[in-house]
Amino acid sequence: MSIAFLFPGQGSQHPNMLHALPNHTEVHRTIEEASEVLGRNVLQLDSKESLFSTVSVQLSLLIVGVALKRVLKSEGALPDIVAGHSIGAFSAAVAAETLAFKDAIMVVELRGKLMEKSYPINYGMGVIVGLNEIQVNIIVNRVNSGKYPIYIANLNTYDQIVISGHLKAIEEVFKLAKAMGANNTKLLNVSVPSHSKLLNNVAKEIGDKMMNTQLRVPKVLYVGNCRARVLGNPEAIKIDLSEGVCKTVRWYDTITLMYERGVRLFVELGPGEVLTNIAKKEFPDARCISLLNTGIQSTCILMQREKSKIY
Repeated sequence: MSIAFLFPGQGSQHPNMLHALPNHTEVHRTIEEASEVLGRNVLQLDSKESLFSTVSVQLSLLIVGVALKRVLKSEGALPDIVAGHSIGAFSAAVAAETLAFKDAIMVVELRGKLMEKSYPINYGMGVIVGLNEIQVNIIVNRVNSGKYPIYIANLNTYDQIVISGHLKAIEEVFKLAKAMGANNTKLLNVSVPSHSKLLNNVAKEIGDKMMNTQLRVPKVLYVGNCRARVLGNPEAIKIDLSEGVCKTVRWYDTITLMYERGVRLFVELGPGEVLTNIAKKEFPDARCISLLNTGIQSTCILMQREKSKIY
């Protein structure tokens, strides 16, 4: 059956995430390539201090995702379908071989700079667990205002929803969500209001950059962030990557689409296991693993077994 590679987004980062990558030729090659494109040593991006920067976080996540995919490819372990959450979409695009790594680096660096510059203080993101989209939308519409804007940013699962906007608005939404019966609320380690109308101008500038970036037809199925549909047209992928910063991430729909297309092994390529845990919850009969936790050899063995299964 099918195997999916999942690439996490901002919030999954941790200090020394680049240094913690496996000691593998493909990892070294990826770090060297990224350093050459950026003109600086990318191993300086993942210090605790550096990760306060949106630029450093997003570049680090891109590099980790691409390095891990290259490691698996060198071992003959290839996916049937790929997708990335938020900034992870760029890693997925490189993994699908629709976007060149060097081009991804340049666009992601610009993306991070524009996001960081747009809302340097008083904005962020938070997650609500235990309410559905309709319930959260009611609260968000009640709280949203010109002074304190707030929007739904990510639909991670049926009842795990991320909001994005002014910190005061997030605080008020949390209060109302708990009163409505939410199980948990948490402010995320993200300092910008991603996936909201607040970043429309950022999306436009990224789109302008992407217009001059060459994309190819993907070699494996690529699922976009905004529509949660398989995208094969390079121009459609450009639009999805550009608008992903200002539109809702429909992650629940993305992994549901993958499952419905036969995916029974989800492999997360990145720090942590945020996406793995979401997939486990939604599809208990599927195998969901994090490459860094499972290890390269074990992951390759599980992928070979999954490929040989007949359902």
